[in-house]
Amino acid sequence: MFDRAAGALIRPLVQRLARMIAATGVGANQITLIGFGLGMLAAALVATGHYLPAISAILLSRLCDALDGALARMTQVSDVGGFLDIVLDFVFYASIPLAFALANPQQNALAAAVLLAAFVGTMASFLAFAVIAEKRQLSNLAYPDKSFYFLGGLTEATETLALFVAMCLWPHHFAALAYSFAALCCITTVTRIRWGWRSFR
Repeated sequence: MFDRAAGALIRPLVQRLARMIAATGVGANQITLIGFGLGMLAAALVATGHYLPAISAILLSRLCDALDGALARMTQVSDVGGFLDIVLDFVFYASIPLAFALANPQQNALAAAVLLAAFVGTMASFLAFAVIAEKRQLSNLAYPDKSFYFLGGLTEATETLALFVAMCLWPHHFAALAYSFAALCCITTVTRIRWGWRSFR
């Protein structure tokens, strides 16, 4: 819901950093892999109860996620880069709830499972729409720089990032946060299914 506004807010910083990185010869795919590594570090920190350091790793990981696309557009956009970006993003998003379940299985496991199931709905509806949109050669003018049709919703990357930070700040409220966000994810999935039904039938 807030991805476009958040993207516009941080774009000047991202563009500046991307130009600096491009001058060093580092490629977009390398930034994608660095961001994924930071995301996995964040998951490991959460799983071992180091919640505040995990916030820094999460934020740096998502900064890399913004940088890789900007860097690719400055150098060379590739299908493999777009593929790598979305796959590793989804692995990262799944890893954080799993890490909270590992940190405290008794209190967090069920809530984490519910949230992960809700993530499956948002991810599946997102990717399924993108596949059919590509087949029909549709484009989303709201996100012209994306490698594929980017279908928005109530729970996008910005909201998920805010959720993860909140969970790290208040880990004892993980279950309540997870159940609440899972409900929002369900709304996103239903609206995307409805949009797909109207668009493709």
